[in-house]
Amino acid sequence: MLDTNKTSGGSPVRVNASHLCSVSSQAISTRVVLLAGPSGSGKSSLAVRTGLPVLRLDDFYKEAGDPTLPLVTGSTDIDWDSAQSWDADAAVAAITELCRTGRTDVPVYDIATSSRTGHEALHIERTPLFVAEGIFAADIVERCQSLGLLADALCLRGRPSTTFRRRLLRDLREGRKSVPFLLRRGWRLMRAERRIVARQAELGAHPCDKAEALGRLAAAAAGRCRTPAPAQPLTSAKISPSGD
Repeated sequence: MLDTNKTSGGSPVRVNASHLCSVSSQAISTRVVLLAGPSGSGKSSLAVRTGLPVLRLDDFYKEAGDPTLPLVTGSTDIDWDSAQSWDADAAVAAITELCRTGRTDVPVYDIATSSRTGHEALHIERTPLFVAEGIFAADIVERCQSLGLLADALCLRGRPSTTFRRRLLRDLREGRKSVPFLLRRGWRLMRAERRIVARQAELGAHPCDKAEALGRLAAAAAGRCRTPAPAQPLTSAKISPSGD
């Protein structure tokens, strides 16, 4: 469970007031923390660790056969690490409904078959804060902020080699894709990881490790939300999320 008084290391949370603002009780009473980061960075496990309700943004992937799915440059592989492989409009609509009503209907996505296998109701009732986690979370920071839904936006970062190992073991264990595909994707993402983090930071997600993320989540759960700087235009990091 998330302790609103301490970080994961047991030290009191030190809040930088320049990044926080009081949550108004007269508008939307529930807000979202967007948790981004490279695939395999530990977003899902951290979200569960908080004890807060979690919306899995990966469930909003498009299905195989969708003509708008992008390809990896120079390959016949679908680029599942491009935001074009994901339905941002549906994700924002679900977040908006959760913030306004405390419930929404979300797809259940099977990554191994690249298909939606059903739907399920997500209820958070009157919970003032929930986490929406996924590799494309940073792509909707500006939209959630403009709608008044955002409590904070974070980008988990670590060592690319560690992320590569964690991602590959998870994907093999869950049988997400074929082994050759996973190895190609893993190598590509490891080489691009620092650029992926830089891009997500430019989109408005604060890069941090797990300890700092837990501290900022605790601050948000205590009723404070950040006032993020406007998203900066992409310059030298004008790349797709996969680095291709």
